[in-house]
Amino acid sequence: MSDKTASLPEARSYNGFLKNNLRDYGMLLSLLAIMIFFQFMTDGTLMRPLNLTNLILQNSYIVIMALGMLLVIVSGHIDLSVGSVAGFIGAVAAVLMVQYGVHAIIAVAICLCIGGLIGAAQGYFVAYLKIPSFIVTLAGMLVFKGLSLAVLGGASVGPFPTTFQRLSSGFIPDVFATPGLKLTSLILGTGLALALVYLNFRTRSRQQRHNTETEPYGFFVFKNFVLFSVVTYFTYLLASLRGLPNVLLIMVALIALYAFVANRTTIGRQIYAVGGNEKAAKLSGVMTERLTFLTFVNMGVLAALAGLIFAARLNTATPKAGLGFELDVIAACFIGGASAYGGVGKVVGAVIGAFIMGVMNNGMSILGIGIDYQQVIKGIVLLGAVCIDVYNQRR
Repeated sequence: MSDKTASLPEARSYNGFLKNNLRDYGMLLSLLAIMIFFQFMTDGTLMRPLNLTNLILQNSYIVIMALGMLLVIVSGHIDLSVGSVAGFIGAVAAVLMVQYGVHAIIAVAICLCIGGLIGAAQGYFVAYLKIPSFIVTLAGMLVFKGLSLAVLGGASVGPFPTTFQRLSSGFIPDVFATPGLKLTSLILGTGLALALVYLNFRTRSRQQRHNTETEPYGFFVFKNFVLFSVVTYFTYLLASLRGLPNVLLIMVALIALYAFVANRTTIGRQIYAVGGNEKAAKLSGVMTERLTFLTFVNMGVLAALAGLIFAARLNTATPKAGLGFELDVIAACFIGGASAYGGVGKVVGAVIGAFIMGVMNNGMSILGIGIDYQQVIKGIVLLGAVCIDVYNQRR
């Protein structure tokens, strides 16, 4: 009888924790379920090393832009221009490097600065002139689509220098030069998995010191075991082919940086406060206009970086580059748990949302589903994610 009585609080703690954090873990479980489904339906093609590598390369620019878009959405705004900005920056990079012979590093720096200036211009209209972000960025989408055509003269420009191509198509060199398995990539991936587990244990220890809610210990240990196993296994698959792509390291570094900014810095907490209640945040001393302005500057820089990566992957700049990117980026944030009302959203959730979209695109393409039905399915998934958000807001 005493054993049953003792087990009741533990059972309640598990049930209560899962209920309170269903939003966070629901997306991760959805990603795993989608991957298992397509792995079965494609007869194992989805998880093959070559397809996994392509999956990372194909979605890297979406993930990078989703990090910036998350902060824009959390602050209570939207940016419809990111796809056009990415295409425009790719066009500028092509003109600089191919037509004028500018060195790749200098051209990349110039393009990132241009992206920041574009974000600053749009952020100024939104933050200080109080023009709705939907209107400002819709205008920006049209403007930069036109500028891409003008810069390229309506034709594709390429190829890029080899140094620039490595930004997207390069891989981490194997120091050990072993045949078959790339040990350097495997060691890096295993080290990353250990670092993630270590950081999770440190976070839990800090939460316990401050008497905040922590996961039940058994669940916490199981979650970290699964995390370590999954990261190591995926690293092994990638290392068995060509190793870790360069762009994957860029993604990991940016994800870590933005997770730190969002969760552990004053400016991150202020952005969430602005999105939750802008008037209350302003009365509390938060410089709401400046924060809004900075989120758009940040979005412009990340859109520029994504445009450079996309151009490097194609090895050419085309007038249609970036078409529809904004839809995938915004969908990734909402599917990953960001609220359409602002003030809610996590970096990891946006990344998971981006990979949900990527796995769906990849899996449906392997299955031979036409682009028409792919768009229908993605639209239904996005609507479902927003409906869940509205339900949670009303509950």
